[in-house]
Amino acid sequence: MSRKTTTPLPLELYRGSVNTWECDENFHMNVRFFASRAMEGLAHLAAAMGAPGAFKERATATLVPLDMHVRFLKEARHGAPLSMRGGLVSISEDEAVIYQELMHGDGTPAAAFTTRVAHMEPLEERRFAWSQRTRDRAQSLMCSPPAHGTPRSIDMAVRPSDPTVAFADSIGAPVVGRLAVTSDQCDAFGRMRMELFLGRVSDAVPNLLAGWRTEMAKAAAEADGVEKTAGGAVLEYRIAPRRWPRVGDLLEVRSGVAEVGEKTNRIIHWLFDPVTGHAWCTAEAVAVTFDLATRKTITIPEAQRKAMQARIVKGMTI
Repeated sequence: MSRKTTTPLPLELYRGSVNTWECDENFHMNVRFFASRAMEGLAHLAAAMGAPGAFKERATATLVPLDMHVRFLKEARHGAPLSMRGGLVSISEDEAVIYQELMHGDGTPAAAFTTRVAHMEPLEERRFAWSQRTRDRAQSLMCSPPAHGTPRSIDMAVRPSDPTVAFADSIGAPVVGRLAVTSDQCDAFGRMRMELFLGRVSDAVPNLLAGWRTEMAKAAAEADGVEKTAGGAVLEYRIAPRRWPRVGDLLEVRSGVAEVGEKTNRIIHWLFDPVTGHAWCTAEAVAVTFDLATRKTITIPEAQRKAMQARIVKGMTI
């Protein structure tokens, strides 16, 4: 695998802002829209590599995410201006690793994405080698991710699993979401868009955590005498697609807590096709509960920590 370091973050890949309708019950931009910015940036990077039509309906080659790590650094609220810079970390025969950094208007990092992509024929999903022209162009696009954008609490060396519904049943992984893929959720090739893996988990996860977060905020308020309203935020995310749903396909979300810390929870999400029993995607998230008024993280009271530890699903991994 070739690797070359030049000027950090050589390309601007996005410039826009946060729409009010992209903000969720926590009053900040939902995780799915962070990922959608990354996919817009990926299209601009593909153009810089010599493939400006990589995401068009009749494209003969495209970039398909295989594994994405996201580190959320500072929340983005409605109306906030955002921009993105990035480049290539490495390139091999038919893969590349891409780094993208989404920034606030003052230059403060909002989120960082490190994504491994494959160079593929989009309809048959067949890999093939980059052209020499692309490899030549890539050399001027290389960068080194800054420390604040690298994984902190998620081990990217862990190889993602490929669980089945039968295995999820055997270990008691709870169903938190039953959903379906609609046409507006799909890309030019008919596949569900990458950001919807995060989005549909976000839609389902309150069924796992909402009640516990309310109890936790109440207990914390009783302990220090300051009223709190619980919200949730993800600090770090890893998404590893296995298969790509299409219009009409069904999604079953199984989520379980894997670890409980002083302030954080490590949560595993499995998205299944309930018809075939195979996994569409697996994901790992490190999340916190925070006070919606002060925007500060709430330390988990001992009773609520023990209650959540009792709910840990053993056997769930990325």
